Amino acid sequence: MKKSLIFITFTLLVYTTNAQSIVGKWKTIDDETGKEKSIVEIYKKGDKYFGKIIDILNPKKKEKNCIKCSDYRKDQPVLGMEIIKDLEQDNNEFEDGTILDPENGKIYDCKIWLKDKNTLNVRGYVMFFYRTQEWIRFS
Repeated sequence: MKKSLIFITFTLLVYTTNAQSIVGKWKTIDDETGKEKSIVEIYKKGDKYFGKIIDILNPKKKEKNCIKCSDYRKDQPVLGMEIIKDLEQDNNEFEDGTILDPENGKIYDCKIWLKDKNTLNVRGYVMFFYRTQEWIRFS
């Protein structure tokens, strides 16, 4: 009985931890218009987290390139582009990385945290100025 209780507790702990991971696919929502824009897949490489655009929801923008980017992503297709780089986990937050806004080509410092298991807060900021979007888990 005691072993069963320990197993059940361990299983629930593992399930809860996995359910609250930022790894996975997220539907991005524009914070100004409220419209769904893309699907971003967040993944882990080593000890850091990254995210790339795996789908663009507006068919007219699927073939768009990042013409305003100023780094190696300039004129590259937005679809498939890595936009989140080098996030590090610090307890329940992921920070010290960057996020690219392909609409304006700007790169911002980035901080991400789960609001709940299906809602991700994504903040891009420069010094004291920031913008936060809510992304929704995509199955």
